[in-house]
Amino acid sequence: MVKSTQSTPSRLRLWVSLNLLLLARVVFGQYETPWARLSPAFTPPAEFLNQFGGYRTPLLFSDGARANSAADWAKRREELLQQWHNLMGSWPPLLPQPKFEVMKESKRENFYQRRVRLEIASGRMEEGWLLVPASAERLPAVLVPFYEPETSIGLGQSEFRDFGYQLARRGFVTLSIGSPGGDARRPDPRRPGWQPLSFLAYVAANAHRTLAGLPEVDPARIGVVGHSYGGKWAMFAACLYQPFACAAWSDPGIVFDETRPNVNYWEPWYLGFDPSREQQRKPGVPVDTNPRTGAYKIMCETERDLHELHALMAPRPFLVSGGSEDPPSRWTALNHTVAVNALLGFTNRVAMTNRKEHSPNAESNEQIYLFFENFLKNRTSER
Repeated sequence: MVKSTQSTPSRLRLWVSLNLLLLARVVFGQYETPWARLSPAFTPPAEFLNQFGGYRTPLLFSDGARANSAADWAKRREELLQQWHNLMGSWPPLLPQPKFEVMKESKRENFYQRRVRLEIASGRMEEGWLLVPASAERLPAVLVPFYEPETSIGLGQSEFRDFGYQLARRGFVTLSIGSPGGDARRPDPRRPGWQPLSFLAYVAANAHRTLAGLPEVDPARIGVVGHSYGGKWAMFAACLYQPFACAAWSDPGIVFDETRPNVNYWEPWYLGFDPSREQQRKPGVPVDTNPRTGAYKIMCETERDLHELHALMAPRPFLVSGGSEDPPSRWTALNHTVAVNALLGFTNRVAMTNRKEHSPNAESNEQIYLFFENFLKNRTSER
């Protein structure tokens, strides 16, 4: 046996030196935690701090009373949720055990790639992609909705929309799904008066149940993320279905804004569907000759906006990865959910990053991945 020639004091000095070096790297950012890199996104710019715009606070009940406690908010939340379901069409019962099958599997980098079929509504099957990192433990998972699932796993043509692939590389199970029926502009909820965005949220809720039933997934740690159309889908899914632990929405347009054509909640494939019309409204910003229709029309007439939907997330955390449709001024809507969280005793639950372009980029996506690492893996900054 070869004996160490290093004395105990020398080994102690080496141990101290190595730990001081590690500490220095953490302090100077080389090994920053996800929270250290993400935390600035939870504070609005100074000009929007405590600014609430012209939005009616979601803390007010319909009779004008104000929610002043967590117990009050639980009642107000239920009232809000029911009102939005009434406006958009109530959901049928969720599938207790959605049908699910693996069609084929291959190894890709550090995860398994599986082509799957899953039941999204009673008797309706759609194909998607399930990416599963090799692990002996139950893992956090993220649902990724988009026009089609191939883009989300890095097999499409669009850059920086491969959330499913990038998160799988980081140790998340991901389920990527596409538009039911294959055409985002022609959804078929098969229920009279049901708004398409509510239908998409229902689909996502059943997909969550599919993920929660997989042996590789921790059912308490499932999030959802999407960009643009997928961002709208992810937002309505997370807000309307409480079991989603957290969510990230990339430039969906988080409030109604008819000065921004791409916000387009007025379209019949989102909230503008009118079951009484044989011909739905033409695409485009509402004008006198092409007016608002459907649930969107009623919401505008009754001065409702999506800040009420955001409030349903509290105290679950969410990140808005804002681009051209969601600039920093959207904090005036987000601050209402910050206020709800404050009532519940929570801070650091609402975040927004910003870029100029609608398309995501490497930096904005890195913030999304850090968000999920922090809230689904590390679970730091709980309050």
